[in-house]
Amino acid sequence: MSNNKGFEKFIKPEFKGAKKKEAIRQDKRKAKAESRAIGEDLRRKKLDKKRGIVSDKPEEKKFHKKDSRDRSNKFPEKRPITPVTHQKDSPVQDSFEPIELDANSPLMPLNKFLAYCGICGRREAADIIKLGNVTVNGDKIFEPGYKVRGNEDVKVKGKKIFLQRNLVYILLNKPKDYITTSKDPEGRKTVLELIKGATKERVYPVGRLDRNTTGVLLLTNDGELAQQLTHPSFQVKKIYEVRVDKPVTKKDFEAILTGVTLEDGFVQADHLAYADDKDKSVIGIEIHSGRNRIVRRIFEHLGYDVKNLDRVMFANLTKKNVDRGKWRMLQEKEVRLLKYMNQSFTKTKKNA
Repeated sequence: MSNNKGFEKFIKPEFKGAKKKEAIRQDKRKAKAESRAIGEDLRRKKLDKKRGIVSDKPEEKKFHKKDSRDRSNKFPEKRPITPVTHQKDSPVQDSFEPIELDANSPLMPLNKFLAYCGICGRREAADIIKLGNVTVNGDKIFEPGYKVRGNEDVKVKGKKIFLQRNLVYILLNKPKDYITTSKDPEGRKTVLELIKGATKERVYPVGRLDRNTTGVLLLTNDGELAQQLTHPSFQVKKIYEVRVDKPVTKKDFEAILTGVTLEDGFVQADHLAYADDKDKSVIGIEIHSGRNRIVRRIFEHLGYDVKNLDRVMFANLTKKNVDRGKWRMLQEKEVRLLKYMNQSFTKTKKNA
């Protein structure tokens, strides 16, 4: 044993720093993948049993004799996960398959169910329900908080909807003259026209950009994430480049940082800077408020006419390497950061 001690660092090297953190991340990913596979297998068996499908050969439960805490063999052999898990930082792709739910599924509000189905965000779903466009088992429902399990016959405007297993995340560098909606009754161009062929899923924009505002826009069918990114309590960071009709004076510069009172209340920029010392009509502004047309209204309140407004960052997303009018799928790392609401792009209540 004493002779082996000198070789322990070569046999099982101890990682430090970034390597150690990456090893921990890999272990967590592996554990999560195994957990998902086990859950998928159990759901499949439950569904098979419900349908009357019985396996020809019963599977045996195996236990590790030496370590009772080892749970790796307590479950039958795992089937591959669908959709297939992607490699680190690979684009999140799509392959729709409805999730089967039963009477034991947890209850959830109807507007939340619609959001999970990829119809729209929760607040938009509440409006759709109040208008009487949603039926549950044939009954028209007007209450967004009406509880469902997801195994009911839920229809929106007569079309049955399902919870989606696959989620899609698309980053678009929005150009001018496009409306940030799914459809426009006036027949104007919408951002969905720019991502035709990107996915078979029904995605919708997270938040809004004005017709003449350009820059970073996220489109997804992940209703829960959309709700988080647009909810005022999270105060997600947004950075804009603003070009106005005349140089911004030092007095107005300080007023924006100190805060101004608009018709719908007080608002204050988090950071402000001249983009070019020689051209003080171009300003960079960081703001967490998600109120409608907030950046334009701040400058208009101080007597400036906004000529160009470009969102260069939304949460942790930038338009780097994405030309105007083009799009790309988010990487898994980007999606993880969004879902965990990394504090680098949110303003916590404590900080606020």
